[in-house]
Amino acid sequence: MDSYTEKLIAFLRSRALPEEKIAMEQYMRNQFVFLGLRSPLRRAVYREFVAEQGKPRDSLAVAKVLYEQPEREFRYIAIDILVKDVKKQSRESIDFYEQLVVTDSWWDTVDLLAGTLVGGHFQVYPELIEAYNTKWIDGENIWLARTAILFQLKYKDKTDAALLFANCEKWLESEEFFIQKAIGWALRQYAKFEPDAVLSFVESHDLATLSRKEALKHF
Repeated sequence: MDSYTEKLIAFLRSRALPEEKIAMEQYMRNQFVFLGLRSPLRRAVYREFVAEQGKPRDSLAVAKVLYEQPEREFRYIAIDILVKDVKKQSRESIDFYEQLVVTDSWWDTVDLLAGTLVGGHFQVYPELIEAYNTKWIDGENIWLARTAILFQLKYKDKTDAALLFANCEKWLESEEFFIQKAIGWALRQYAKFEPDAVLSFVESHDLATLSRKEALKHF
């Protein structure tokens, strides 16, 4: 571990809040360990650290070590660091991002990775989309499938509608809550720009009740 990352870890742990830790762990069904730093405070503490120590020189290396720490906040900061440098990374970084998706997977990390990091990386390297999207959407890992469904969340009117609808179709029969939720969320987001297309898709397909409800929430 390099000295920068070691200092960052120690700095964050020194700001831990035991009274918040319990509530955050309970909210996540006691699956993960927390420091007790909610998002606004966590970001403020990191900004304070950067003001003292500067930004990381190798965000991938720092993120890798942060992801190895047991407390969940280190994962969030690792993702924040990677997102800030998403345009600077090599195309091969997608394999590292994929590994993060399947590491202690839950919605809190996967959604950040899908909608910001993976989505941003594919905007820089669109030639990677076909191979990785196919691999994820045709696989059995629900978190990679969720990533495929959600990575275009911030694409707005640049969304590949055909790909979005095809990804949703692949998992329409899934009874998995996180897949049904992802389908509805992705459709709802795209409906802000192409409501008629989304409505037509919903009406012509047998969506799970949750997916349909989420997709049509703003209609």
